[in-house]
Amino acid sequence: MTAIEEWGLSESQFWLHGEQPSSPVQHDESLGFWNVYGYPEAMRILSDPATCSSDTTRVFPQGKQFAEGNLVRMDPPEHNKLRKLVSHAFTPKVVAGLEPRIAELTGELLDAVDGADRLELVADLAYPLPVIVIAELLGVPGSDRDLFKKWVDGMFTRDARMSLSDPTPEQQRELQEVLAQVGHLTDYLGEHAAERRRHPREDLLSKLVEAEVDGEKLTHDEVVNFANVLLIAGHITTTMLLGNTVLCLDAHPEHQARARADRSTLPGVIEESLRFLSPFAAVGRITTTEVELGGRRVPADQLVLTWVAAANRDPRRFPDPNVFDPTRDPNPHLGFGRGIHFCLGAPLARLEGKVALNLLLDRFPKLATDPADPPDFQPNPNMTGVRKLPLRTT
Repeated sequence: MTAIEEWGLSESQFWLHGEQPSSPVQHDESLGFWNVYGYPEAMRILSDPATCSSDTTRVFPQGKQFAEGNLVRMDPPEHNKLRKLVSHAFTPKVVAGLEPRIAELTGELLDAVDGADRLELVADLAYPLPVIVIAELLGVPGSDRDLFKKWVDGMFTRDARMSLSDPTPEQQRELQEVLAQVGHLTDYLGEHAAERRRHPREDLLSKLVEAEVDGEKLTHDEVVNFANVLLIAGHITTTMLLGNTVLCLDAHPEHQARARADRSTLPGVIEESLRFLSPFAAVGRITTTEVELGGRRVPADQLVLTWVAAANRDPRRFPDPNVFDPTRDPNPHLGFGRGIHFCLGAPLARLEGKVALNLLLDRFPKLATDPADPPDFQPNPNMTGVRKLPLRTT
């Protein structure tokens, strides 16, 4: 058993414990939806928006007020039109131009803990770095990151499993609390969007306010929900990616030594971390028609929870799937999704990861976890990442 398997990871995330599902597609009678664990089945779902819709409001109408303009919940052709509005801001060339700022921020954050014999990776670096970067791109104050963290934690740091067939009063209360936190963030962004209508700037939020699709400007809700997705997805993936990668290197000293000696190997380390400990473990889709998946007939209008984290451990696609191997090539993991919803910010997340890890390894030659103060993982089984990672520096 590796150190990673000893750190109290959720039993429901069986793939993290070296287990394989009894079937790649299973129906959860108690919760009323389908779980998909296999790689080819996940690929089919993520690559076919006509059959597997991203509009989960078909079965979760409670979140409809936050769906307009929400890229994650949209299907073609509307999705394609809105995605084009900001895709230019995340091209590899544009993102590469952000490297000096990312390095500067990383240096400042590490300066703040210079000389200490320990650091808490999430609070000191993995959270503030990406949230400041995406906030600056959007044009909202990075200094408000404590507010963002409070609201985002309220959305994600809970066990979010909810029965579709017979939700309990407690599950319904949990859902309302999540929606309330989303509301706080959209209200905040709405105030900034209204200010941009009066006084545009050179930032993404202003571009959204001024943008037109088919000759019409985006509505207030479209702008706010679009910005909401960018702010949340723009930092939380990188936060978990950084923590997960440090954990993987700590658990595999031979790979850490190799990465320290040859920094050109870091991209491979990051990609394998995304496969081995996939930050967003599951994505939801709704079937629009009956579909066959993994030998099962899934009716129309069913929630299909696609466990990309489990698919990334499918031995049908990945030899020795439970082995952390940064030299794995090819490595077609689904950590950033696939198809039309492939993560818009993937180039940015990869760059932030590479820059931050390089500087972290430079500053701390003896960085290591502390057995007496273990990591604290996200309780939400739909995510894989630490919310607290104490590290010794000496």
